[in-house]
Amino acid sequence: MKTILAHRSILVAVALAAAACQNLPGTEGTPQPAAPQITEDTLRQRAQGQLADGVKQYDAGDYDNAVKTLSASLEHGMLSKAEQARARKYIAFSHCVSGREILCRDEFRKAFEIYPDFALTAAEDGHPIWGPVYRSVRTQLIAEREAQRPKSLIPLGKAEQMLQDGMVKYDAGEYPAARTLLEGALKEGLSTKENKVRAMKTIAFSLCLENKFRDCRAEFIKIYDVDPDFDLSPAEAGHPSWTHTFASAKAQAHHALKEKAEREARENKSKGPPPTAGTKQ
Repeated sequence: MKTILAHRSILVAVALAAAACQNLPGTEGTPQPAAPQITEDTLRQRAQGQLADGVKQYDAGDYDNAVKTLSASLEHGMLSKAEQARARKYIAFSHCVSGREILCRDEFRKAFEIYPDFALTAAEDGHPIWGPVYRSVRTQLIAEREAQRPKSLIPLGKAEQMLQDGMVKYDAGEYPAARTLLEGALKEGLSTKENKVRAMKTIAFSLCLENKFRDCRAEFIKIYDVDPDFDLSPAEAGHPSWTHTFASAKAQAHHALKEKAEREARENKSKGPPPTAGTKQ
């Protein structure tokens, strides 16, 4: 009997507790706040914010935390390829200045693989700590690409072979050797206008990267004798080593072409119209 009474007491207590919960304010009919939605824009903004914070940490000399923050920015998978390469660049810088050359090399390689247009500025390239590592990685990647390129069944002519070898030297950062080969290719006689322009353009780039800006400018101007419509791509034109030099050369070349066209027009006008059939001479 006692057991039955105890069991009934427990049931009554449970029922009373349930009724009390039902009467609590805010537990019935009140909508619960929705969980915040994480969108792609949110993740992208978070990644970009971490990228900016990581660069600030690097600039402040806090290299280990810069690596952590920049790595976190990459984990979201929302950065553009250019932004990913920028994050990798600063991770590489941080590893190099911390004496971790192997990790530095790995990050530079990843930056190239993610973003083929990746390149350091002239000032960054010349840095004594990571500059040699960066150039070594770039040279290795160029050699790997050349090895994978299918060999032509028709051997290149001497001029075209010199052009190709000169471009490899340029990509490896060996600018004087590149100029020697490219100038030799022009003397040998490149077969197409496109190859001539390519050689002359790369000679100009090399001269500017060697801080020989007067010669660089003169080389840019000479290109317009071969191709009056010559221009650099937006990525090339924005390079800090030659952007101002090229803009000045382009303006001078266009002015010279305009004067030449006006002079020829005056000369043709002074000669008068050509004689028509039946006109006595």
